Amino acid sequence: MTQKELEKRRKRIGERIKELRLGSGYTSYETFAIDNGFSRRGYWALENGSNFKIETLLKITAIHGITLEEFFKGIK
Repeated sequence: MTQKELEKRRKRIGERIKELRLGSGYTSYETFAIDNGFSRRGYWALENGSNFKIETLLKITAIHGITLEEFFKGIK
Protein backbone atom coordinates (compact mmCIF):
# COMPACT_ATOMS: atom_id res chain seq x y z
CA MET A 1 0.00 0.00 0.00
CA THR A 2 1.36 3.40 -0.94
CA GLN A 3 1.60 6.40 1.35
CA LYS A 4 -1.07 8.13 -0.72
CA GLU A 5 -3.47 5.20 -0.22
CA LEU A 6 -2.82 5.22 3.53
CA GLU A 7 -3.51 8.94 3.72
CA LYS A 8 -6.76 8.47 1.78
CA ARG A 9 -7.91 5.76 4.20
CA ARG A 10 -6.99 7.81 7.26
CA LYS A 11 -8.92 10.74 5.80
CA ARG A 12 -11.99 8.52 5.33
CA ILE A 13 -11.73 7.31 8.94
CA GLY A 14 -11.57 10.94 10.06
CA GLU A 15 -14.67 11.70 8.01
CA ARG A 16 -16.45 8.79 9.71
CA ILE A 17 -15.50 10.15 13.14
CA LYS A 18 -16.92 13.53 12.12
CA GLU A 19 -20.12 11.90 10.81
CA LEU A 20 -20.61 10.21 14.19
CA ARG A 21 -20.10 13.50 16.04
CA LEU A 22 -22.59 15.32 13.85
CA GLY A 23 -25.04 12.43 14.16
CA SER A 24 -24.81 12.80 17.94
CA GLY A 25 -25.98 16.39 17.65
CA TYR A 26 -22.63 18.10 18.18
CA THR A 27 -22.08 20.79 15.59
CA SER A 28 -18.85 21.87 17.29
CA TYR A 29 -15.91 19.49 17.40
CA GLU A 30 -14.57 21.56 20.30
CA THR A 31 -17.63 20.97 22.46
CA PHE A 32 -17.59 17.25 21.66
CA ALA A 33 -13.91 17.03 22.53
CA ILE A 34 -14.31 18.79 25.86
CA ASP A 35 -17.45 16.84 26.80
CA ASN A 36 -15.71 13.52 26.09
CA GLY A 37 -12.23 14.03 27.50
CA PHE A 38 -10.27 14.82 24.35
CA SER A 39 -8.10 17.85 23.79
CA ARG A 40 -9.62 20.16 21.19
CA ARG A 41 -6.50 20.04 19.05
CA GLY A 42 -6.18 16.26 19.33
CA TYR A 43 -9.79 15.67 18.38
CA TRP A 44 -9.53 18.09 15.45
CA ALA A 45 -6.55 16.06 14.23
CA LEU A 46 -8.61 12.84 14.41
CA GLU A 47 -11.33 14.28 12.23
CA ASN A 48 -8.69 15.39 9.76
CA GLY A 49 -7.11 11.98 9.28
CA SER A 50 -4.17 11.98 11.65
CA ASN A 51 -2.64 8.70 12.74
CA PHE A 52 -3.82 7.60 16.20
CA LYS A 53 -3.80 4.75 18.69
CA ILE A 54 -6.34 1.95 18.62
CA GLU A 55 -7.37 2.95 22.17
CA THR A 56 -8.59 6.25 20.76
CA LEU A 57 -10.77 4.49 18.21
CA LEU A 58 -12.12 2.18 20.90
CA LYS A 59 -13.00 5.20 23.04
CA ILE A 60 -14.81 6.84 20.12
CA THR A 61 -16.83 3.71 19.34
CA ALA A 62 -17.73 3.35 23.03
CA ILE A 63 -18.88 6.99 23.23
CA HIS A 64 -21.17 6.41 20.27
CA GLY A 65 -22.28 2.96 21.40
CA ILE A 66 -21.18 1.16 18.25
CA THR A 67 -18.90 -1.76 17.46
CA LEU A 68 -15.75 -1.61 15.38
CA GLU A 69 -17.61 -3.51 12.69
CA GLU A 70 -20.29 -0.81 12.62
CA PHE A 71 -17.64 1.92 12.57
CA PHE A 72 -15.84 0.44 9.58
CA LYS A 73 -18.94 -0.54 7.61
CA GLY A 74 -18.68 1.12 4.22
CA ILE A 75 -15.07 2.28 4.66
CA LYS A 76 -12.71 0.91 2.03
